[in-house]
Amino acid sequence: MTVMCDGQQTLTMARAARELELRTGEFELATQLGKVRTVPAGTGGRPGATGSLGRRRVPAEEIVRLQAEPGFPDALRERIRTVSTNEAANLMGVGPGRVLRLTRAGCFGPVRFYVNRFGAVVWLYLAAEVSDFADREPDLMRGNTPAAMRVMLDGGQDWRARQWRSRRVAQLMGQTDDPWEAAAVIAAVLPPEELASVAEDPRERSLLRRLRPLLASVITVTPAARESFERVLTADEFDEVMWYRVNLSRELETARREDPGRLRTPAATASVARPGQPPSFLNNPSWTTETSSLPSRS
Repeated sequence: MTVMCDGQQTLTMARAARELELRTGEFELATQLGKVRTVPAGTGGRPGATGSLGRRRVPAEEIVRLQAEPGFPDALRERIRTVSTNEAANLMGVGPGRVLRLTRAGCFGPVRFYVNRFGAVVWLYLAAEVSDFADREPDLMRGNTPAAMRVMLDGGQDWRARQWRSRRVAQLMGQTDDPWEAAAVIAAVLPPEELASVAEDPRERSLLRRLRPLLASVITVTPAARESFERVLTADEFDEVMWYRVNLSRELETARREDPGRLRTPAATASVARPGQPPSFLNNPSWTTETSSLPSRS
């Protein structure tokens, strides 16, 4: 069924997935990565979600555009194909241990994850990004791990969850120009005590909880899996937490100024950069993946 949204014909997400011949998980990732454009469907949808971060639809013209591309649907599937650590190793022509070190060092970041019943997080990477990195950094595909990277890894550094959070926050920030929704995106990755110290007004915290976006749809069947899932969603290291705190404070100032009446609504319906990326080592600054700032709201 198609309906009109802002003067254009749109399809439900389920209908769009069928038209594009994508499985549910493939379609979800395609929309998150911007490979399939979506638009807000108005209020409603998932309980607690409203506005542009709630229920969304796909313009009919977007379906037509993608279906007309050469190689459809296989070409679209290839752009969103994900690989595990072992599969990434095969693509790069190296061992899984080297891929693990590269990902822990933040050379390229995951786009998805799931948690097995033992509570272990399994990261998935875009095949295209893996291949691009291998082509761009051939020196890291062989030989000893560079000294600076080895020191970082020996110290226990692991950028995978942090890079996933950064990418997901950027995706969601790009879907809204509503200041309270933007604040809710940032609040979603902060520990509760950190959120409470920034948003001291209980009404604001309540509104942010109601507007909290869906960060990930991961099935957790055991307490260990649930605990691991929550750890992935939540910023933990000091500098990352401080980064989100500062940007939440800025976004709340904007929201209070632009839409102060929102807090008085019984049922509630600044730009921010991504948290610091992995360190650029002196010997080879290009080890780290280039990332852009979050979209600015005009």
